[in-house]
Amino acid sequence: MNFGMPWSEGTLDTEGAMLEAIRHARLPMCITDPRQPDNPIVFANPAFAELTGYAPEDVIGRNCRFLQGEETTRESIDAIRQIIREQTVGTVEIVNYRKDGSSFVNALQLGPILDAEGELLYYFGSQLDVSLRNDIEQQARALADRELLHRLRNIVNVMSAIIRKTVQEEHTSSDLTRILIGRLDALGKAHFDTIERPRQDVFGIDALAGKLIGAYAPRGVAQFDLRGERFDVPPALIAPITLLLHELAANAVKHGALRCPDGKVVFTSTVRPSEHGDAIDLHWQEHGGPTVTAPQSQSGSAIVRDIVAASGGTVDFDWKPAGLVVTASFAS
Repeated sequence: MNFGMPWSEGTLDTEGAMLEAIRHARLPMCITDPRQPDNPIVFANPAFAELTGYAPEDVIGRNCRFLQGEETTRESIDAIRQIIREQTVGTVEIVNYRKDGSSFVNALQLGPILDAEGELLYYFGSQLDVSLRNDIEQQARALADRELLHRLRNIVNVMSAIIRKTVQEEHTSSDLTRILIGRLDALGKAHFDTIERPRQDVFGIDALAGKLIGAYAPRGVAQFDLRGERFDVPPALIAPITLLLHELAANAVKHGALRCPDGKVVFTSTVRPSEHGDAIDLHWQEHGGPTVTAPQSQSGSAIVRDIVAASGGTVDFDWKPAGLVVTASFAS
């Protein structure tokens, strides 16, 4: 497949669907192909062009080192090479240069994209300008950047898992694109909403759940009820909880309570003490929908189980005839 081709040409395949999803992301991203000489860029999204000033035709076919310059350190270059050599997911702060010659500190997140057999296909990189604007803001910005880097590291891990799991499911090209974009878009919106809020604001479980469920419920707040305790969502849990709610709400619209005018979802959140600190329990219960039977294909629940498990949590799906019941627990 020619990745430099306009999207209107050719038929989207698995790789095309993945790139179409990344193209819509607001985070600057590029993909390189280590199977080609010098590991060139084969795809860069519009956000990458906006950050660097380079149009896609300026970067396709070139190694990412063209972004380096006089102030780029050998240590940062060596760190990138080590991540690539070891095929791990990592973060490197590196001084890069825009097309106009101006420099910026790039919080580069990169990692491998593997096929179903674990063979290396591409490298995935996301960029974030974390340059400090002035000395007065330096301390506050440094703290915010560390928090943001931690969150972005989590995003990269989750996105890699979503891509791997989704491309292994059996879908047509159009369905694959739609499902992949939906999952990544839900994940991205939740993270960018928290990033864009002022530091003094909080991102509560009620806000996260209300926004996601409300986006799917045809009759809005009349079709869901938020109960239980209100608490701030730990940054590391935003991704798994977002994906969990996205999959449950999408399923409820297609097959469950939200497809019926009188259907309703009750979402309950609680915090309880545990051996290793507080634990978060989330309970999803559907009412008023069609009679429920366990689906033959449970790809949606499988990807949720994997992501939740990777976050140290557990999730249980109970396909009760009267309505799906899901219970998830996380260590906070």
